Amino acid sequence: MDGPLIALLTDFGLDDHYVGVVKAVVAGIAPRARLLDLCHAVRPRDVRGGAYLLMAAVEYLPAGSIVLAVVDPGVGSTRRAIAVGTGELTFVGPDNGLLSWALWRLARVGRADVALAGAECCLGPDAAAVVLDRPELWLPRVSTTFHGRDLFGPVAAHLARGVPLRDLGTPTDRVVALPWPTPLPDGAGACVARVVHVDHFGNLVTSVEPGAAPLRRLEIAGRQITALSPHFVSDAPLIALVGSSGLLEIAVPGGSAAAELGVGVDAPVRVWLGAPSGGSHGPRVSSE
Repeated sequence: MDGPLIALLTDFGLDDHYVGVVKAVVAGIAPRARLLDLCHAVRPRDVRGGAYLLMAAVEYLPAGSIVLAVVDPGVGSTRRAIAVGTGELTFVGPDNGLLSWALWRLARVGRADVALAGAECCLGPDAAAVVLDRPELWLPRVSTTFHGRDLFGPVAAHLARGVPLRDLGTPTDRVVALPWPTPLPDGAGACVARVVHVDHFGNLVTSVEPGAAPLRRLEIAGRQITALSPHFVSDAPLIALVGSSGLLEIAVPGGSAAAELGVGVDAPVRVWLGAPSGGSHGPRVSSE
């Protein structure tokens, strides 16, 4: 009978041996575990980029999955190594905010008892976290530069073999979070959001979750958009649409919005939502 699914997300790339050797370590400890590659092309050391990609993918993982996520510019330093259990999923990775947006997304769809509060994820009674401080569950020799192989991979494998979360280390009730760039009112009827991701196609993913509110106007890099497009097929040179992650995206049909506008992550976006006569219904994204 197959073992649990271990989903991997890293910034290791595919040009070196790093991904393969992590999988080899996992297979040596938990040979029945199934390995799923979410992404290994996170930009090097881009914790925020990894956090977005993990957030966009996590709710599609089946219950019982283990998420092994490693984007770790602080490897070998005093940053903590942690595991977090939500009841349905278990996460293993560095305590640098990488896991926080995925936990928050699960909470928003009712699959985790977690709240995002500024720079911390606060865990409710139905979630648990531990600091990974049990060396007997790591490889015998631990490099200061490759905890994915020597620490995180072995711990994920032990979880797949049935070791309980509580036996992995010392309990903790808070983990580091990356604050979500919540759209904020600008005093002129709009909210100022941010670009949180630029995808492979050059589409600009923003921090706006429009919900049912109609788009009245959007401004970015001196350009305006006055309506949502239902899909990418359009004669307009620049469009806005709700992407697969439920967030407002800006795109150039057949091209790259990032290249066309000359902007990237953190670029400001001014958004007006709601019926003109009824006042603005600000974006639903919040840090609650």
